[in-house]
Amino acid sequence: MEAADTHKAIDAVWRIESARLIAGLARIVRDVGVAEDLAADALVAALEQWPREGIPRNPGAWLMTAAKHRAIDYVRRSSMLDRKHGELGYAVETARPDPAAELNAALDDDIGDDLLRLVFTACHPVLTTEARVALTLRLLGGLTTNEIARAFLAPEPTIAQRIVRAKKTLAKEKVPYEVPRGAELAARLSSVLEVVYLIFNEGYSATAGDDWMRPALCEEALRLGRILAELAPLESEVHGLVALMEIQASRSRARVGPDGAPILLLDQNRALWDQLLIRRGLAALERAESVRRERSSDRPAPARPDGNHRGPYEVQAGIAACHARAREAGDTDWPAIVALYNELLEVVPSPVVELNRAVAVSMASGPHAGLELVDGLMSVPALEQYHLLPSVRGDLLMKVGRRGEARAEFERAAALTRNARERALLLERARAAAAP
Repeated sequence: MEAADTHKAIDAVWRIESARLIAGLARIVRDVGVAEDLAADALVAALEQWPREGIPRNPGAWLMTAAKHRAIDYVRRSSMLDRKHGELGYAVETARPDPAAELNAALDDDIGDDLLRLVFTACHPVLTTEARVALTLRLLGGLTTNEIARAFLAPEPTIAQRIVRAKKTLAKEKVPYEVPRGAELAARLSSVLEVVYLIFNEGYSATAGDDWMRPALCEEALRLGRILAELAPLESEVHGLVALMEIQASRSRARVGPDGAPILLLDQNRALWDQLLIRRGLAALERAESVRRERSSDRPAPARPDGNHRGPYEVQAGIAACHARAREAGDTDWPAIVALYNELLEVVPSPVVELNRAVAVSMASGPHAGLELVDGLMSVPALEQYHLLPSVRGDLLMKVGRRGEARAEFERAAALTRNARERALLLERARAAAAP
């Protein structure tokens, strides 16, 4: 295998395994920054050895073994052994197993709880909301700072600084590596949900690379969402998020053609939608509504605006449900979707939500109505580098017969996206707009 192919394989393995490595290591060293460094050391070893020796049969296990060795070295030489006799160093002073044995056992355990601890640690209140989300995406999703920056529509240096400062703050404040309980759990739940959904979105529509989707990230986000639903069964927004992800994930097989090219929602073969996931999503949405009704007389929960109104994930799940219930694209209840976007804008005002609402308006009331709304967003600073703005505008311009302008918008969108599959789709649409 060529070195370039080997490096691509290493990158793919790292995407899948990095969160597992970091989560397991963090439980032992109690420092997410150190855990990430140790996992990165294992990655460096792979970059050095795999091109020369070949990719191992079980690359994930290879990385885990390499990480174990580095963690054992760290534990043995760390002053933590002298300072914290009640933790790992205690094993050296007593008849308990040595640190290496404890570390091996810990890292071989089921990682579900470790990943959840990692999310809540990175979402600790000592960090700003932006830092919590960025750090968890970095640690749990294995995303680059560039990918996180695009998810936030923020400059890459800003995200890099947030991540570095967040890790330093967690270490300085000695934040415990644990899943909180009671009131503290509720207080930190909102940012955790945001993190999980951003991870899902990165898997659902990859911001960069050669693939339109990263299924492993979608699966990981769904798994974490389901765990959260069991951990916080009385929070309607947890169930709303699970519903949203289940329904969106149901479209996965229909979103990519045989050649890997993306297929847009209205062009998808709905017979390929996973009906089991749709049923699970609709059931989760019903559970969210039931929980909200049952708690409507209680005091407001932090994860939603108030006891009587739906939170953003429940509203978005309602939008996804409208699509899921339509057997054909033409059966979609677009006026209902517009109403839901109006509700969403009241809960979380955002130019991206306004753009999505404009698309719904164009479907309900015609392309001219949608184009008028989109034109009003062209000067919004937060959308300047957002490739979907010119993409949507290009689509609407095509529908109203302004093909030359549409071509320019598709080309601008193609220049802004970092995803190769999406770029190819946009350039194809630009060529179609230029055709006689």
